[in-house]
Amino acid sequence: MYISKSDALAWFEFFAQLPEDEPLMPRQQEIALATLSQIEVAEEARIAALRAEIPGLKSLNGRSFYVGEDARFPKGCRSCLLGTGLSAVRKTNKCNLRCRFCYDYGEMECQPPIGEGYWEIGGTKFREEDLDLLLSTSTRPTGIAYVYLEPFMEIEKYYGVIRRFHEAGIYQHMYTNGTLANEANLRALGEAGLNELRFNLGASGCADTVIEAIAIAKRHIPMVGIETPMTPELYEAFLEKKDAILATGLDFMNCAELHLNPNNLENYFGENMYMYRQGYLSPIFSHELTLKLMRRAAEEAWPIAVHDCCNRTKFARDLNLKAHEGGWFGASTYGMEFPAIPCAAFLPILQDDSFTFLREEPLPEGYRPGDMVF
Repeated sequence: MYISKSDALAWFEFFAQLPEDEPLMPRQQEIALATLSQIEVAEEARIAALRAEIPGLKSLNGRSFYVGEDARFPKGCRSCLLGTGLSAVRKTNKCNLRCRFCYDYGEMECQPPIGEGYWEIGGTKFREEDLDLLLSTSTRPTGIAYVYLEPFMEIEKYYGVIRRFHEAGIYQHMYTNGTLANEANLRALGEAGLNELRFNLGASGCADTVIEAIAIAKRHIPMVGIETPMTPELYEAFLEKKDAILATGLDFMNCAELHLNPNNLENYFGENMYMYRQGYLSPIFSHELTLKLMRRAAEEAWPIAVHDCCNRTKFARDLNLKAHEGGWFGASTYGMEFPAIPCAAFLPILQDDSFTFLREEPLPEGYRPGDMVF
C-alpha cells in the first residue's frame, strides 16, 4: 500500500497522541509501516544520488562502501563484515564525557558494572586466568573489539588481556574518545599487541589534544583511525582541522550513521528522521553528510580510507554474524530499539515540504482519516 504525504501526516498526528501503552490496530499498523516505507524509499533515492557523485567509490563485497587506499581500510571492519563478526569484550562501565549522541545519554551513572576482576566476553563472565580455557574450548574469532564506554578510565587493566589474545593470534581493536590517551598508555597498548585503535573524534569536538594523541598512537599501534557518528558538528569541525588531522598519519575514518534510541532521541527531536528496514532510527542528515565527506575525500585524494559505516552496513554486519553462527536463512539480531514506533519523531519530515515521496496514492476505503479502523 502506498500513501500520500498528507494522509501520512494526518494519521501520524493521530498516532502521536495515543497513550504509549496503546498498541496500533492491524490497519493502523499497515498505515504506519506504509509511511515508514515511503520515507525510507525517498531517502534511499537521495542517498543513491549522493553516492553516484563519489568518484572511485569501492564496495566491500557488496556489504559496505568506502573510498581511498584498500590497505588502509580497517581490518576490524573486515572481520566484522566478512569474518566471524564483532566479538565484543566488555570491561569499563564509566566514561569521562557526556556526548549528546551517546546511546547511554542520561543514564551514564547507572550503567551496570561487569564486576571487579571480571571481563564479559560473549555474554559470559571471565577472569583473566580463564582465557586459556576459553581459547582451548571455543572457535577463535577473526577479531574482537573492546567496547562499553571509555576503556582509558582504567586502561592499565587491559594490557594483560590484550597480550594474551595477541599471543593467540586474534586481531584486536579498541574504541576511545582519546581525551585520556598519552604517550605512556598508547605505547603500552602497542607493546601489549593491540592491532587497531579508533578515536571518537566527535566526542571531544576535534580537540587539538586528541588530534595529537592520534599522531602518538600511530607511532605505537599499526592501525589508527577515527570512528564517530556523523553529525553537523563533527562535519564542520573536521573540515576546519582537516589538514592537521590528516597529518597525523591515521589510516581510516569510519563515518558512522547516527542512530537513536530512547536515551538520545530527545537530543535530536525535530530533525527529519527515517527508519532503515524497520530497525535503526536516524536523522537523515547523518548519512547524507557522510557521503558529502566521502566525495570530498575522493576528489582531494586524501591519504586515508573513508568508510560509509551506515545503517545498511550494520544490517549486513548482523546478517553476516548470524550466518557464521549457523543461523537460519535470513536470521539477524538487527531490529528497532524502541518498544513501539516513535510516531512523533516522524512528524517533522512529514511536515517538511522539501521532502517528497516518490509515489503517492489515495488510501483505500477503511484506511482514510475518519474511517473506523480495525
